[in-house]
Amino acid sequence: MTLRLNKNIINKAKNYAHLHNISLSKMIESYLDSITKQEKTTTEISPLVKSLSGVINLEQDYDYKEDYSSFLKEKYK
Repeated sequence: MTLRLNKNIINKAKNYAHLHNISLSKMIESYLDSITKQEKTTTEISPLVKSLSGVINLEQDYDYKEDYSSFLKEKYK
């Protein structure tokens, strides 16, 4: 595999790798591994959170921003 990168970026990466006692190849491998793992990760919803879903019934036209704004105005009078 051949990668073409900006020389300044290569030099910065080499310096970073040297300062952290890691080879540039290992650093790139670790980075690629970490970003590909993030794509596979899914967030599981706990049973507690699932049980709380739908507990509060709000009106269709409820404006939480307006409500919170009113709360803050009242609080900091």
